[in-house]
Amino acid sequence: MGTGTSIGRVRGLGSAHEGTHHWLHQRITAGSNLLLMLWLIVSLIRLPDMGYETVQAWLSAPIAAVPMILLVVSVFYHFRLGLQVVIEDYQHDETRIVLLTLLNYFTLAAGTFAIFSILKIAFTTVATGAPA
Repeated sequence: MGTGTSIGRVRGLGSAHEGTHHWLHQRITAGSNLLLMLWLIVSLIRLPDMGYETVQAWLSAPIAAVPMILLVVSVFYHFRLGLQVVIEDYQHDETRIVLLTLLNYFTLAAGTFAIFSILKIAFTTVATGAPA
């Protein structure tokens, strides 16, 4: 037998053996996105109001901040995996490498910004409104 189709062996374009890994990561992140988004919706519904102070106090608790960070990581990784497939399927010239690089940089920058924002809220003391 061989390492792919006969034309693939001739061209050196045999199977890369990475499709299953990518597919599995997309499904795992989709499941974690579903669970974490359900947690977020239920948590926000249970808050007494949606005021800034209330949400800041809620997010400053580790029980809320840690799942929020996990949600950000999962959503941005799932986003990158999905757009990578779109770019690979529809972009066939040299700009494909540029677009994949830009996608990686954008995902890393946006995810880092979101995590930084969550940590800043989590580690900032909540003002009580009393004069100093």
